[in-house]
Amino acid sequence: MTYISAQPVLTNDWDDICYPVNPVWLTDLLPDYDIIATDRQQLIVGEPLRGRKTIFGIQSADYAIIPNVWIREVIDKVFGENYTVQIKYTSTGEFSISIILSDGFSIGSESLQRSMILTNSYNGKTPLTIQGQTFTTMASEGNKPGTSMYRAICQNGLMGWADSFGKLPDYQHWLEDKPKTKDKKQPVKSTQELRKIHHSRLTPELFQSQLYEMLVGQKKARPTLTATIYEHLQQRTMTKADEGMLRKLPIPVQLAKQAQERLRLEERILGASPSYWLMYNAVNHALFNARSSLTLNDRYKLDERVFHQLAASSFA
Repeated sequence: MTYISAQPVLTNDWDDICYPVNPVWLTDLLPDYDIIATDRQQLIVGEPLRGRKTIFGIQSADYAIIPNVWIREVIDKVFGENYTVQIKYTSTGEFSISIILSDGFSIGSESLQRSMILTNSYNGKTPLTIQGQTFTTMASEGNKPGTSMYRAICQNGLMGWADSFGKLPDYQHWLEDKPKTKDKKQPVKSTQELRKIHHSRLTPELFQSQLYEMLVGQKKARPTLTATIYEHLQQRTMTKADEGMLRKLPIPVQLAKQAQERLRLEERILGASPSYWLMYNAVNHALFNARSSLTLNDRYKLDERVFHQLAASSFA
């Protein structure tokens, strides 16, 4: 199915995404009709600020909306005033929320801040995730989120894609065997089963309690494997043989061209030689700033693939 082309909008104001959103049942809207399509029972209707009522999607009866205001209330409870927020959202009802904290570390001459990235949507295209893990999976298996980094020069939110491996040798071993394996994670319950468990019990109180337990441990900084990989990528300069690498990455051709332009710009801004670190950031910038029919979920999937591919090349 063709998806509407959209360009993420940048904001630092929660109010831009914490507008009212509610289900409107088709049986209430069309009382004189028999609704045969049981997999489509409710309209998800939001009221963006300064905008008209917007239908973001038509969902099944067990689909539960997670309003962004629920997330905001938990973030405020966990971090108080000790954070800033950067949000990228689309007119199609998708949201990438970066919680930026004060502590961080340096990569070369740059200072990065620790952050936490959550995604959400009202159109059903992007699941609620914390650091790339779906909320339903984390709630069912008791997983704890990793951390991410915020890079001010390009306003990139960099996901902690390697954190789940714990140790560098484990990650390198997975990179070597990756062509033989489909996923780095162990099999989990089916998405359908997880959704049933989650949605059948979802209340604001239960959701916020679970989210709080997941995030409260993030108040204290801790070493992460992804940070180690970032430093390695920064130290790995590009050679003549690497010049065509952007064209081989798993991203659309137009985004690769934009990434190439961004790479050259950052080289000039930083007065630095091209490196795997700058290449990864250039791709990240293109993925999350360009107009595209890719959903936010698709953009993050491509970002993860690029991260692992560049890491594998850098260790080769």
